Amino acid sequence: MTRPVLVVPGLNGSGDGHWQRHWLEDWEDAQLVEQSDWTNPEAGRWQHRLEQAVIANPGAVIVAHSLGTMLTARLATSPVAPLVGAALLVAPADIERTSTLHARTYDFGRIPTGPLPFPAMVVASRDDIYMTLEKAVELAQGWQTPLTDLGYAGHINVASGFGRWNQGYEFARQLVERADRGPKGPQSVADHLAAPPH
Repeated sequence: MTRPVLVVPGLNGSGDGHWQRHWLEDWEDAQLVEQSDWTNPEAGRWQHRLEQAVIANPGAVIVAHSLGTMLTARLATSPVAPLVGAALLVAPADIERTSTLHARTYDFGRIPTGPLPFPAMVVASRDDIYMTLEKAVELAQGWQTPLTDLGYAGHINVASGFGRWNQGYEFARQLVERADRGPKGPQSVADHLAAPPH
């Protein structure tokens, strides 16, 4: 990787065995964007931590999972947006559905729906309990970023068999190539949908 990597987990962080943990082990230039309380995501506090990490690592690739993807999308309207190199947004989580499934309300605001001003890729699943594929496609269209359909891959976490995830490294490499080519232009989601695995 030719750029620093900022690993951004979602609710409860990413525990042992999670592909994001492997990323931190496998890449010398990867660092965790730590939060003071992983069980109580508060958008303003979490976003401040992410913004500080971006300022300290201009041009970084953000590798986000679950609620971390929503946090990253919030940077679209942040003053630090021009410093973001690219963003890999894996298994985006619907904030309202997350609150319902965990039987509590999270202070994470509304789902960002505007265009992302930096190169990005959404990676989604057809049977993710936190967001339907249809909703993920709709979001990717609003964000103007391509979406890769992994098929029936659950929440793309340890529970669905995603430990060390080499394909994720390839996705990040593709994003870096796009970032290195120059300014981001609008992307067509339909043109970038990958066929699900058989």
